[in-house]
Amino acid sequence: MIRTGLRWLLAAFYAFAGVIHLAEPQPFLSIMPGWVPMPHAVVFWTGVAELLGAAALVQPVSLSLRRAGAIGLAAYAVCVFPANIHHFALDMARADGGFGLGYHIPRMIAQPILVWLALWTGGVTDWPLHRR
Repeated sequence: MIRTGLRWLLAAFYAFAGVIHLAEPQPFLSIMPGWVPMPHAVVFWTGVAELLGAAALVQPVSLSLRRAGAIGLAAYAVCVFPANIHHFALDMARADGGFGLGYHIPRMIAQPILVWLALWTGGVTDWPLHRR
């Protein structure tokens, strides 16, 4: 029951993020590291990936599709981590400190938790909680 609830919550989070990526890409473009090619396309396709991953995570028909969506969202969270670090560095360099450490430190800690949560709620892993 907890796993299902968290799976739906995670899917809602990623669906919301996907819509925001598509509807309002500018904030994401502003934190994109300069070495990323075609930043507009990257922001667009990350939004699409979030929406597809969220849909795969909550669909009730195929466990293998749910697992694939979970793996995709976990990989996505790993791949966007450089943008989060870049945003952290940009903010800390601002005279006003941007969002500050109270925003960025929890965000850095949350990233590996999001990776695990996608894999756990998607049924890819039971670690460290084993089913009985």
